[in-house]
Amino acid sequence: MQNKGAIVTFTVLLLAVCLYQLSFTWKSNQIEKQAKEYAKGSSTKELAYLDSVSSVEVYNFLGLKKFTYKDVKELEINLGLDLKGGMNVTLEVSVVDVIRAMSNYNTDSTFNAALLKAVELQRNSTQDFVTLFGQAFEQTDPNAKLAAIFNTLELKDRVKYNSTNQEVLDVIRQETDAAIDNSFNVLRTRIDRFGVAQPNIQQLQTRGRILVELPGIDNPERVRKLLQGTAMLEFWETYENQEVYPFMLQANQRVKELLASTAPQTGAATAEGAATAATDSTKAGSLLEEMKKDTSSAAGTNAEMENFRKDYPLFAILTPSTNQQGNLYPGPVVGTAQAKDTAEVNAWLAKEQIKNIFPRNMFFRWTANAVDENETYFRLIALKSTSRDGKAPLTGDVITDARQDYDQMGGRPEVAMAMNSEGAKTWARMTKENIQKSIAIVLDGYVRSFPTVQNEITGGRSSITGLESIEEATDLANILKSGKMPAPAHIMQEEIVGPSLGQEAINSGFASFLIAFILVLAYMIFFYSNKAGIAANVALLFNVFFLIGVLASLGATLTLPGIAGIVLTMGMAVDANVLIYERVQEEIWSGKGLKLAISDGYKHAYSAIIDGQVTTLLTGIILYIFGSGPIKGFATTLVIGILTSLFTSIFISRIIFEWMLKKNINITFTSKYTSGWLRNTKIKFLEIRKYAYIISGTLIVISLISIFVRGFDYGIDFQGGRTYTLKFDNDVKVADVQNALTAVYESAPEVKTFGSANQVKVTTTYKIEDLSDNVDDEVEQLLYKGLSNGGFLNGVSYEDFITKHRMSSQKVGPTISDDIKKDAVIAIFFALLVIFLYIFVRFADWQYGLGGVLALAHDSIITLGMFSLFWGILPFSLEIDQAFIAAILTIIGFSINDTVIIFDRIREYLHLYPKRDEAEIMDNAMNSTLRRTFSTSLTVLVVLVAIFIFGGASIRGFTFALLIGIFVGTYSSVFVATPIVYDTKMRLGKKLRAAAPATK
Repeated sequence: MQNKGAIVTFTVLLLAVCLYQLSFTWKSNQIEKQAKEYAKGSSTKELAYLDSVSSVEVYNFLGLKKFTYKDVKELEINLGLDLKGGMNVTLEVSVVDVIRAMSNYNTDSTFNAALLKAVELQRNSTQDFVTLFGQAFEQTDPNAKLAAIFNTLELKDRVKYNSTNQEVLDVIRQETDAAIDNSFNVLRTRIDRFGVAQPNIQQLQTRGRILVELPGIDNPERVRKLLQGTAMLEFWETYENQEVYPFMLQANQRVKELLASTAPQTGAATAEGAATAATDSTKAGSLLEEMKKDTSSAAGTNAEMENFRKDYPLFAILTPSTNQQGNLYPGPVVGTAQAKDTAEVNAWLAKEQIKNIFPRNMFFRWTANAVDENETYFRLIALKSTSRDGKAPLTGDVITDARQDYDQMGGRPEVAMAMNSEGAKTWARMTKENIQKSIAIVLDGYVRSFPTVQNEITGGRSSITGLESIEEATDLANILKSGKMPAPAHIMQEEIVGPSLGQEAINSGFASFLIAFILVLAYMIFFYSNKAGIAANVALLFNVFFLIGVLASLGATLTLPGIAGIVLTMGMAVDANVLIYERVQEEIWSGKGLKLAISDGYKHAYSAIIDGQVTTLLTGIILYIFGSGPIKGFATTLVIGILTSLFTSIFISRIIFEWMLKKNINITFTSKYTSGWLRNTKIKFLEIRKYAYIISGTLIVISLISIFVRGFDYGIDFQGGRTYTLKFDNDVKVADVQNALTAVYESAPEVKTFGSANQVKVTTTYKIEDLSDNVDDEVEQLLYKGLSNGGFLNGVSYEDFITKHRMSSQKVGPTISDDIKKDAVIAIFFALLVIFLYIFVRFADWQYGLGGVLALAHDSIITLGMFSLFWGILPFSLEIDQAFIAAILTIIGFSINDTVIIFDRIREYLHLYPKRDEAEIMDNAMNSTLRRTFSTSLTVLVVLVAIFIFGGASIRGFTFALLIGIFVGTYSSVFVATPIVYDTKMRLGKKLRAAAPATK
C-alpha cells in the first residue's frame, strides 16, 4: 500500500480534529445536566443557572485555551429544530413596497397595474421582481416612461426626465438590493439582541428571502412581531374628538345614502343638512341620546336593531366616543369598534365619497392595544398632518437610544427613548404647540400611545406607555434600537416544533440509529466471517465518528432526516466493503495468494466504487442546492457520509488488513454459511428480459393510471397552507375534530391521525394568502376556539394549548409552494441529466446513459404510483412533500450506483473476453455482481426497516418511499437498465466493443 504513512497521519489528524470538535458537545451536555440536577424540575432555576455560568470559564482544553459556557454552546454540534424544538421562518422583504415608496406612492394607473401584474408573474418565474416589473410595465403601456414616475425629490440626481426605462430599472434594482441588505442587517441585529442560543439567519438564493432559525423558542407570537415589525416610528399631532364628530355625522349620512342606492350619489343637499345639524351642539347631543336609547331598546327586538343600523350604518360598527350622558369625550379618540369590524370601518373611510368629507390633513389609525381584557374592542384615533408632503413631523430616525423602563404611575413597563439634537428641537416645538392636547406615537401603522402634553418637553426625552408586559417593552426597545426596516418583511413560510416533539424525535432517531448500526455490524460478521467482518465494522465505526465530527466542524445542523441520512450512509458504506470483499474472493479463487489477492482486489474494485459513489454524490449535491431546511440537512449528511465512507472503506480497512497480514493472521472473506450463496449462478437475464419488460410495463401503467385518476396527497409544501400537529389527553375521532374546526374556518380542514390515536395533523388553507402581521395568531386562536368548543381541550388556557397540545406547526405561502414545485422538478431533471452525462463520459457510449436514465425513470414512476395508489389506505402519511423529493433523489442515487457496478463489470469483461458473444458477456457480468447486489441491497433494506419501525411518525412516509425505491431500484438495475443497453445497441446494429476499455 503506497503512501501508508501519509494516510495514517491524515487519519490521526482527522481523528484529533473530530475529538476536539465533539468535546464541546460533551461539555455542554455535562453543564446542562448539572443545571437540571440543581433546578430539580424548575425550568426557571435551570435557566438562571445556565445564565449565571454563561460568561464563566467552564472548559480548559489541554491547558491551551479556555472557554466559557457561551463559547462551548456556540461550538457544540447544532441540533435542528425538529430535534431541539423552536421556530423556522422564511421572510420575504416586500420589494413592491420599496418600489412604491421610491415612486412617492405614485397613483399612475399604468405603474400600479404593472406592479400587480409583476406580483402575478413572480409566482411562475425565477426572475427577480424588478425585471418582472419592467416587463409588466412595458406590456401594460409600451409608450409609458418610468422616469416620469421616479423623478422624485429623493431620486432626482439619478433619474432624469430623459432617462430610459432601462436606466430607471437599474436605479430601482440598486435601491431594492440595498433595501434587502439593510433589512437583513436590521433583522440580524434584532435577533442578536433577542437572546436566543445558536440562532441562524441567512439570505436565501431567491433575492429578498431571508431564513431565520431560532432554536428553543416557545413564544411564536412574540417572534412574529419581532420579525415582521418595520419599526416605522412616527409622532403625529391629533384632532380633538369634538372637531371630528361633525364630519363623522356627515360620513354616516353618506354611508346611509350609498347603502340605499345602487349607484354612488353626490348627496350634496343631504350632506349640507347634516353639516347644519352637526354645528348645533344641542342637536348633536340629542342625536347621541337617541342613538343610546335606540341601542338599549334594540337589545329587545331584532327589528329595532335593524332600524338603528339603517339610520346609523357607520355608528353601528364604530361607536362614538361619548359618556353616559351622551357628551363627547375630550381627546383624539373618535370611536371604538370590535376587532372584526375594523376592516369594514377602514373600507368605508377609504371610499372616495367618504374621504372627501374630512379635511385633507385628517386621517385615522387604530390603537395597537385593545380597550378590554378580551382584546375585542379597539379605539380609532384622529391624526393631523401639518406638512405639505403628508409626512410625520418626527420619525424614528431621530431615536438614538431606547430601553425598557417603568412609568411613574405604578411601575407599568414602558419604553424610554432619547433623540438626537435635531429630533429634540422638533419634539420641543411639537410639545410646546400642543399643550393640553395629545400627540400620537405610531409604530408600524398602529397607535401605541397618545399622551396628553402638559408642558413643553426639552432634551429629546419621550416614552411609549400602555405596554402589557416587560417582554413587549424589551422587544419594542430592541426593534427601535436596531433601526427601521427599509421595507416590510412578511412571513411566507413558518415551522414550529414544540420541545416535547423535539425530544420524541431525538429518542426515535437515535433508537433507529442504534438498532440499524447493530444490525449492520452483525450482518457483516455473519456474511463475511469474523475477521473480514470486524475489519469492515471498525471502518464503519470510524466512518460514523468522522461523519459526526465533520458535521460539528463545519457547523452543520443535525436534523431528523439528517440522522436518517447517517443511518442510510451506514447501509451504503457497506457497499464499498462488499465490492472489495467480493473482488478479493474472486482473486483468491483464481489461485492468487492472500496478500496479492487483497492488493489486486482493492485495485480492481476502485473503478466500480468510485463510479457508484460519484453518481450518488452528484444527486446529494443537487439535493443540497435545491433543498431547504431539514432536507438540506439530509443532503449535507449524505454528501459528507459518502466522502467519509470512501476514505474509511478504501484506506482504514486496508490498513487493518495489512496489520493482520503482518501478524500472520489468517483472513477469510466469507463464512461457512454464505460461501456458496449466489456463487457461480448462470441465470440468462437477457433471455427473460421481455418478461421483465411486461412486469415493469404493467407496474408503470398501474402507476400512471393511479396518478391521473387518484392523484396525490399533496403536503403543504406543494399546495400552500398551514398544518398543525396536535396532541390530546385522550383518543379522538378525526371526523369530530374536523367538524369542530369547520365551524370556525370557512371550509373543512383536512384532519388525519398522526401516529397514535390521540394525535392528529390538521391542514387548512384558511387566509393563507393574507400577509397581514396578525393573521397567523388569528388562525391559531380560531384553532383553539374550535377545539375548545368541540370539548377536546378540557378547559385549558390558550397559553397551555400552545405549549402543551400544539406539538408543531408549519406554514407555507402560495409563492413558496410554487417555488418548491419548480425546485423539485428542476432537481430531478438535473439529477437525471448529470447522471446521463457522467455515464456517457465514463463509458463513452450514450446507450449506457440511456439505459441508466430510463431505469431511474422506471423507479421514480413506480414509487410515485405506489404513493398515489396507497395514500389514505395505509395507516401513515404518504404526502408528497420536500422529504418525498429527497427520497426520490436518494433512490436515484442508490439505483444508479447499483447499475453502474454492473456496467463497470460489463466494461471489464468486454476488455478481457473480446471474442465472446455480447449477450453472454452481459449475463456473466450480471451474474458475477449478483452476490454484491444482494448483499448491499439487503443491508440497506435492513437499515431502512429499522428507521421505518423506530424512526418516528414524522419520517415514516419518507422511509416508506426509500423502501419501495431501493427494492424497485435493485430490480431495475438487473432487469431494466442492462437489457435496454443491449436492445438499443442491437437495434442500431452496433457492437458492445465500443465501450471504453476497463480501467486497470
